[in-house]
Amino acid sequence: MSFESIVAAVNDFVWGPIMLTLLVGTGVFLTIRLKFLPWRNLPYAIGQVFKSSRSDEGSKGDITPFQSLMTALAATIGTGNIVGVATAMVLGGPGAIVWMWLSALFGLSTKYAESTLAVKYRIVNEEGEMAGGPMYVLERGFKIKWLGKLLGVLFAIFCIGASFGIGNMTQANSIAAALYDTFSIPQWIIGIVLVVLVGLVLVGGIKSIGRVCEMIVPFMAVFYVICGLIVIIFNYRNLGPGLAEIFRLAFSTQAVTGGIGGTIVASLMSAMRWGVARGVFSNESGLGSAPIAAAAAKTDSPSQQGYINMTGTFFDTIIVCSITGLVIASSGQLGLLDEAGELITGSALTIRAFSSVFGGFGGIIVSVGLALFAFSTILGWEYYGEKALGYLIDNRAVAMAYRIIFSLVIFIGATQTLDLVWDLSDTMNGLMAIPNLISLLVLNGVVAKECFNYEQEVLIPERKRAK
Repeated sequence: MSFESIVAAVNDFVWGPIMLTLLVGTGVFLTIRLKFLPWRNLPYAIGQVFKSSRSDEGSKGDITPFQSLMTALAATIGTGNIVGVATAMVLGGPGAIVWMWLSALFGLSTKYAESTLAVKYRIVNEEGEMAGGPMYVLERGFKIKWLGKLLGVLFAIFCIGASFGIGNMTQANSIAAALYDTFSIPQWIIGIVLVVLVGLVLVGGIKSIGRVCEMIVPFMAVFYVICGLIVIIFNYRNLGPGLAEIFRLAFSTQAVTGGIGGTIVASLMSAMRWGVARGVFSNESGLGSAPIAAAAAKTDSPSQQGYINMTGTFFDTIIVCSITGLVIASSGQLGLLDEAGELITGSALTIRAFSSVFGGFGGIIVSVGLALFAFSTILGWEYYGEKALGYLIDNRAVAMAYRIIFSLVIFIGATQTLDLVWDLSDTMNGLMAIPNLISLLVLNGVVAKECFNYEQEVLIPERKRAK
């Protein structure tokens, strides 16, 4: 058996039914364990997002709670929101969107739990910066210290590997391909520009990343959502039938034909698999990446930051992914074939959906959105990888070397297609979930205590005062 086939087999397992069941199952367990408080307090959490652009004076941390969320969103809102949704709707049928929504709902509890633990068990490193995430949760939260340390090291290794692939090269390649196809800009030029831009941001560390993400992420998300809503409004006649098709195919126990062209064959299992897989891949609930950003927030309340970062799953999947899905469903493009007789999928499908209203400008909207999404993802993942490396080797020179290498690797990603490297990083991205899910399940009592105490000491009194 070749190395490539081994990697493919491991990748199939990592992103297959067993792992996806564990990810969603953990979310279901935590939702019940926390008495549905993450769901019930979602309006409160969203309200906190818009109040968190400034932190309380004297609070420990490196960036504001809002910047922390934007950094996490920068890493999650990426190509998956444009390419991943389209792919899921083709391979799993339109019903995949429903399963994407369901996985995101339970992912709220998972994201709350992992972010709360990250703040609770964070430390101050030798540079005076906050350092946290599943690796510190595992080491400091587990009673069996050697086991926690081992799992923490494994998570850090997986995270570093994923940062160079999923968080770097694949994003750079997506940017280069999109801008070349739309504006005919040579990929090597795009690669050089990306290296320079990312390098300039990384010089300032997490504070610089936080400030840039604070500007880019809200702009790019609002721009994309507004353009998507315009397409949906113009195609409103197709919206009702499109939604009916989405729900019909989401729960069909037998393989049925869907899509305007009648060429997509989908079933309950395929809709569930692709919807959950693309949803988890997009919002990263349970993978353990976003808590690394949560740990940098200036806050003294683990639960409050848990609620703020929890909204990342809501904004990523329930809002942005839904816009892409509804644009495609209402455009009449799903299920059509290209000139070679193949199903139109990926970014090409999303571009055609936007072009149903915007014409040639539709390609520009998707390409610019894809470029901004992917660029911010690169910044967010650099921080994740740097903090994971810092867990293994807490040294300033090593961190600076990582930033330089990370920036230079962007050029390779923009100009080369390295399938094996991408498959390996995809696998490592999924493997991050294993030690993280173990920590969530083992420390669920700690999460519940933080959640219930915050409810009694903060939220209930606030509601009484509001009355």
